[in-house]
Amino acid sequence: MIEIKVLASGSTGNCYWISDGRTPLLLEAGLPLQKIREGTGFQVSNLAGCLISHEHGDHSRGIPELVKAGVNCFMSQGTAEALGVQSHRIKILEAKKNYHIGTWQVMPFEVQHDAVEPFGYLLRTAKTKEKLVYITDSSYSRYIFNGLSYIMVECNYSMEILNENIQAGRVPAAQKKRILQSHFSLENVKDFLLANDLSQVKEIWLLHLSDRNSDAELFKREIMELTGKPVYIAGE
Repeated sequence: MIEIKVLASGSTGNCYWISDGRTPLLLEAGLPLQKIREGTGFQVSNLAGCLISHEHGDHSRGIPELVKAGVNCFMSQGTAEALGVQSHRIKILEAKKNYHIGTWQVMPFEVQHDAVEPFGYLLRTAKTKEKLVYITDSSYSRYIFNGLSYIMVECNYSMEILNENIQAGRVPAAQKKRILQSHFSLENVKDFLLANDLSQVKEIWLLHLSDRNSDAELFKREIMELTGKPVYIAGE
């Protein structure tokens, strides 16, 4: 069974701890090292690595401290170049190639975001063969997946709430284009889930909800009704 712990989720920072019972990993390093230490029960030295989706600070600001603490950080070549961090702990991955990190099999894949070379990740456990897909900061997914056990997907906003906020002047209209092109909406999450094989899914985690353009209770209820699966909101 895969264990998931949210250290932070949202525009101020993103960091998730996952384990297959043998190998703990981080997804993202959007927190200072001290916060990561606290969130992992001061077990940073036990981490097999940290997977980074892209270079934006709310996903990467902890990398310099993390590599100094001896943790390998895995990312695309484009992300590494954009970050400019020099360390032998920076490990370059290529899209759609399989890698082994401890007892995990990891395959990066391309996502759609305003970053240099952003990745999502498909992870598989060695012992139980469970699969976890992680997608954040992407307007949609071009890929579908079979036999998923856990889904961690951004659900940043809904079109209805976003349009209401624009009309009310709470969100600048000029911001709408970037949001639409860079983040997963509730509507696109629904399409993504319906396109995938959910028969073996145990948990769905909704990540990176916007402070202004989301409704956690509504999102959770609608995704549960759509899928019939347990749904968790990251950060709640």
